[in-house]
Amino acid sequence: MFNTLDDLDPEQRVLVRLDLNSPVEDGQVQDNRRFDRHAETVRELADEGHRVVLMAHQGRPGGDDFVSLEQHADILSGHIDREVQFVADTYGDEAIEAIESLDSGEVLLLENVRMCDDELPEEDPEVKADTEFVQTLAPHFDAYINDAYSAAHRSHASLVGFALELPAFAGRVMESEYQANSSIATREFDGQVTMVVGGTKATDVIDVMNNLGDKVDQFLLGGIAGELFLRAAGNEVGYDLEGMDFFDDQWEANRETIESLLDERGDQIKLAVDLAYEDQTEERGEIAVANITGKDRPYLDVGSMTVDQYDPIIRDSEAVFVKGALGLFEDERFSVGTVGVLEAIAQTDCFSVVGGGDTSRAIEMYGMSEDDFGHVSIAGGAYIRALTGAPLAGVEVLKQD
Repeated sequence: MFNTLDDLDPEQRVLVRLDLNSPVEDGQVQDNRRFDRHAETVRELADEGHRVVLMAHQGRPGGDDFVSLEQHADILSGHIDREVQFVADTYGDEAIEAIESLDSGEVLLLENVRMCDDELPEEDPEVKADTEFVQTLAPHFDAYINDAYSAAHRSHASLVGFALELPAFAGRVMESEYQANSSIATREFDGQVTMVVGGTKATDVIDVMNNLGDKVDQFLLGGIAGELFLRAAGNEVGYDLEGMDFFDDQWEANRETIESLLDERGDQIKLAVDLAYEDQTEERGEIAVANITGKDRPYLDVGSMTVDQYDPIIRDSEAVFVKGALGLFEDERFSVGTVGVLEAIAQTDCFSVVGGGDTSRAIEMYGMSEDDFGHVSIAGGAYIRALTGAPLAGVEVLKQD
């Protein structure tokens, strides 16, 4: 295990990596749950008298969302109820001067780390530790804190390099995300363990099943991945129509593996028994999978009968994990599957973890409370890697002796 804020000496100058990557609409950075989550770590450090310097990224070079972090500083200030200073520099003279000028309890956000040439290429931690970025900045700090679990699958300089040059610690988000997202592999549950798996990538579902098949009693499928499994089971779904590019390539790449999983783990895998579509009046229509004789329209959600079958399985579970949405929940007409399983989880006294891309957004969108779930992850790729047993570069360097 790694060291946490509980192990940090008092009144340190600390370099803290957050993940504040956010949607940008018409040039305006949008507030989201990441600010609120990371605020806990930042507030605690400032309240305890540390000099707090923050690093984060926004977008990728060339993208419309590749912008300065100046707005992020203002948003974060509102979440921690104190000023977050900002400097439009990362490790040059202006940044160093601002870092050295900090007083106890003050907070400073550096410019977007992806504006540094040393940051982005995926390289070994030892290579990243030797970059000018890390070698210039590290001597000005007593400790490095990584709170960016949702970016921890990336071997970028700000995520792996500093941990080799400074005493390294996990922030509160890193600590809680790691413990919750690793629990399916590390905890023992006496009762039934259920996993709701959906989303757009068949490989994610396959990797999760292969890694956790002996830990999970029931897999409840939906989304594009679920439709591909229905195709493997002999149904006339799971292929592209004109203008689509979701199914056929994935089918060619994964057909044998999907068919093998259905053959080997058929008793564990529950497939949708009906699917939803947009009817001629632009309302939600549903059709039983058994009645589909040819795919002539897109299917955008699992149907109500499927939710009725998944509901008691969830309510009889001691632990439920969610990876990916069961439908296009952003459109209220096709939120029935995703919201239905989330509501069943929220009403069940079970250990639960919800994550995978934007799936957790459905909780807020449809008026549910995060307090009704064991853990709601803000991670996407890192959550998937945790479920599939793959190491996370940003976590592994924190574990080093």
